[in-house]
Amino acid sequence: MGKIAVFGASGQIGRQVADLLTAEGHQVVAASRTSGVDVLTGEGVADALRDAHVLVDVLNSPSYEDDPVLHFFSTATRTLVGAAAAAGVAHYVALSIVGVTRLPDSGYMRAKVAQETLIEASGLPYTIVRATQFDEFADGIVATLTEGDVVRVPDARIQPIAAAEVAAHVARAAVGSPVGVVEIGGPDKITFAELARVVLARRGENLSVVVDPDATYFGARVDDDSLVTGRGAVLGTARFT
Repeated sequence: MGKIAVFGASGQIGRQVADLLTAEGHQVVAASRTSGVDVLTGEGVADALRDAHVLVDVLNSPSYEDDPVLHFFSTATRTLVGAAAAAGVAHYVALSIVGVTRLPDSGYMRAKVAQETLIEASGLPYTIVRATQFDEFADGIVATLTEGDVVRVPDARIQPIAAAEVAAHVARAAVGSPVGVVEIGGPDKITFAELARVVLARRGENLSVVVDPDATYFGARVDDDSLVTGRGAVLGTARFT
C-alpha cells in the first residue's frame, strides 16, 4: 500500500480517518487549508498527492447556501480529479450521503450529486461511501424543526449513524479495492418524531413533538425511504436510542 492523501483532514470525519490510517501504519498526508492545501485554487494539491496511491475526499463546504455549495463541490472535485489523474492515483474514495439522488429540492444534495457525477465520469477507480445522517447532527436537525415550544417533524424516517463508524468505514474503504457506490447507516430506522423525543429527553426539554405533513428536512420533502439505506447496506452497531 502506498501513500494515502486525506483531503478535509481537519474536519470531523477527516481527523478520525487520518488517525485510524496512521495508527494502522499507513503513510498518511493530512491535507487541509490549515496545512496549506486549497482545493478551490489548487494550491498544494499536487504536492499532497505526490506518490499517493489513494485519495480520500471527506471535504465539506463552508457554506450550505445553494450557489456557494454547488460551486465548492464542483470546483473542489474537478481540482482533485484532475490532480489525481495526473498523479496516477489508483483509488478515489469519497464520502457522500444516503438519499442524495432522491432529494433534488435540496441545494446541498444537488451539490453532492454533482460531486459524485464528476468522480464517476473521471475514469478513476472509485468508492463512494454514502452515509446516513450522523448521530452528532441530531441536535442541529431538531433545532431546525423547532418553532417556539413545538418541534414540527416530517412524517418520515431517519437512520442516524455514529460519526466514528462512518470514519472507520471510510478508512476501511481506503485500504480496500474500489467498489463503486456503497451505503452505510445506523442499526435502526426511526421516525423523525422518535429522533426528536430522544434529543429532547437527553436535554431535559419538555417540548411538544408534532408530526406535520408540511414539515421539510432542510427545505426538502422527505418520506419513509428518502434518508434510509436500501438492500445491501452496511449497518453500524452504535444505537442512537
